[in-house]
Amino acid sequence: MTRRGFLGSAAVAAMGPARSSMGFSPDCFIVAGERKPALEYLQYAYERGAGGVQVALPATGGRELIRALRERAERLGMYVEVSLALPNGDEPRFEAVARAAKEAGALSLRSVCLTGRRYENFSTREEWKGFVEESHRRLASAVRIVERVRIPLGMENHKDWTAAEMVPLLKGYSSEYLGACIDWGNNVALLDDPLEVARALAPFAVNSHIKDVAVEEYEGGFLMSEVALGEGFLPLKQMLGIIRRARPRVRFSLDMLTRNPLQIPCLTEKYWATFGDRNGVYLARALRRVRANRAAAPLARPDAMSREARLGLEQANVRSSVAYAREQLGLVQ
Repeated sequence: MTRRGFLGSAAVAAMGPARSSMGFSPDCFIVAGERKPALEYLQYAYERGAGGVQVALPATGGRELIRALRERAERLGMYVEVSLALPNGDEPRFEAVARAAKEAGALSLRSVCLTGRRYENFSTREEWKGFVEESHRRLASAVRIVERVRIPLGMENHKDWTAAEMVPLLKGYSSEYLGACIDWGNNVALLDDPLEVARALAPFAVNSHIKDVAVEEYEGGFLMSEVALGEGFLPLKQMLGIIRRARPRVRFSLDMLTRNPLQIPCLTEKYWATFGDRNGVYLARALRRVRANRAAAPLARPDAMSREARLGLEQANVRSSVAYAREQLGLVQ
């Protein structure tokens, strides 16, 4: 524990600018390696100007951790949200983590249906339909549990569901405890317009991954990189306003991954295999967005850097994003 962790708000304010109310997802520090335990990550985020964290919690044996996490978060004035995998025949594990999260004072849970990317994981429409059926089975189990525990669950648009698919997915459960973790940039990879995604999912928002992305073309489609807030093309202020008007209490966690650009192979046949009636209009609009917002400089390739340089870039991206959130988006603690 650093001395700063024990300081009161007046002393902290005297040390520098106000902290941002924006928190950190665990992926903000993927270059640094192993993910920090929840309590350590909370302090780490506090010292870097964040207002909260998304963390993982153990299903068993964590009573002392849960109590300490709640006490530390309350003392630092930070929020906690908990990430966990959907149940898949292990409902007791999911319920135990959900109950631990509630006891730790977490505002919400966050999960995903797909850990990969739709256009990479599936090669046929039949494979996609199988995934949809499996997702409904797992979501149904999750909804029964979160309704029993009474803690909301935000499902992230994780390069799996288009906005047009995710809205009826969430509506179908008619549960006040099931909603969306709106990721601001993921659906660019599915050719959705970012503002349309925000408008569609805002009424369901439980939590949110704030990010910015930069793009450039390549022979198979386009490349996409997470970049520091304000350095990409997403209309951040508009998206923030849309979500806040619909769900004023939602928290925003930075999801800034310092990694090589992702290939979005939207000019290949395999990319389109799972999309059914989605047509070329989406492709035309997406490519126009890419061309109109092409990054001014080549996208960074951290894999070609030394580890020291990658770590420096990661820390700089996070620092810049915290400052932008505080100074340009008004996300002030």
